[in-house]
Amino acid sequence: MTTPHAAAINFQDHAALWSAGEARASEVVDAACAALVAGLDTPSLRILAARTRAEADYEVPDLLPAVLDELGLTLHPVACEGGQEAVARALARRMLTGELTPRHLAFRIHQRYGHELPLTQRLAELDDEYDLLVYGERTEEQIDADVTAEAHRLACDSGASLLHL
Repeated sequence: MTTPHAAAINFQDHAALWSAGEARASEVVDAACAALVAGLDTPSLRILAARTRAEADYEVPDLLPAVLDELGLTLHPVACEGGQEAVARALARRMLTGELTPRHLAFRIHQRYGHELPLTQRLAELDDEYDLLVYGERTEEQIDADVTAEAHRLACDSGASLLHL
């Protein structure tokens, strides 16, 4: 069973990914349902969780701010550094749960932010290393291990703001 704290992180991740175009609105509704099952409960969360997949695209933009506010969660604008970091952390957690490979995580972060986002600079460098595997001295497994370590760093670094749940 998922803890309320883990469900809050998952919900906030889905919100960040949705705002960046990395997740569908129906996935936000699914995360709302999972949050209710885990023990989080607010009026707006119940309303959001009750939306159908067909309603999600229309309802999520209006309901999401109220749900986040009631849960004490934050959704930074995707164009600001805080929003970019939230998306990077959410993608890192997806890699750690097996939804992305290490190589795909590094590629997506590098593609999305290049070498410009300080938090993900190392992942961008590791994506470059994947591209140079045939010329380098390192193996793909070694680079995968470094990407996984970076994903753990990103995932562990973000839970502090949700400790009150």
